[in-house]
Parts: sequence; C-alpha cells; structure tokens
Amino acid sequence: MSLNQAVLIGRLTKDPELRYTPSGVAVAQFTLAVDRPFTNQNGEREADFIPIVVWKAVAENVANYVKKGHQVAVTGRIQVRNYENNEGCRVYVTEVVGQYVQFLTNTSNGTSQTGDRQNSTNNKGTNSAGDGWNISDEDLPF
Repeated sequence: MSLNQAVLIGRLTKDPELRYTPSGVAVAQFTLAVDRPFTNQNGEREADFIPIVVWKAVAENVANYVKKGHQVAVTGRIQVRNYENNEGCRVYVTEVVGQYVQFLTNTSNGTSQTGDRQNSTNNKGTNSAGDGWNISDEDLPF
C-alpha cells in the first residue's frame, strides 16, 4: 500500500501564471507560502515556499479568482520531475499537483469562495458560485 497526499494552507507569493498546453489544456502555477508551526531562535515564524501546479477548470478558476496574498487550501499529491536545461544540466523539481483548491480569503461581499473541487467537473454540494452546501439547521442529524 502507498499514499501520496499533501494538504497545505498558505498564501500566494504572487498572482498565478495561467497558460495552455498545445492541446488547449489549462495549467496554472503559483507558489504557496506556508508558515512553519514553530518560531526560530529570534522568535520569528519562518515559512516554506511550495510550488503548486493545477490543471483544467481548477487552473482557470485559480487564475480568475486568486491573487497575490490570498489564502487558499490545496489538497493534492507530491510530484518529482526532471528535465535538462539549456546548459545541458539535469534539473529536478519537487512540486504539489493540486487536485482541490479552496479559496479562504474573504471577497468584497464578506464571504469566502470555493474553487472547483475536481479538474473536470464541480462536485455535488459545491455550485459554480462557491456557495457550498445549502443545508438548514433542521436538516442536521445532531
């Protein structure tokens, strides 16, 4: 049995970069600053800067609604890839391929937004406006 899952909450270091593959598939890249759960010797909190890649509808939604400084939650998997750069050196890249992205920063109307949960379709329970579940207190079993 094996498991490769990453769950991160952090803030974007700059606006996402959206591009399209030659076959027309959307891909967006951004870096997520994730605070470490402890402080250094000077009492300052440090952060890790995690590269994130998202595809298809998730990429387009992230590019349209998320900006530098916005807080998001990303669930995905860790991927290591390599390529040869222009100088002929092999470069290794470790990144998170995001499958789900939830927008945590409040919008101008005071509500948080939720992005597409899957690369191809919206999940049941999340509509395109990001309102989430529409359940009253009477419907809850507790």
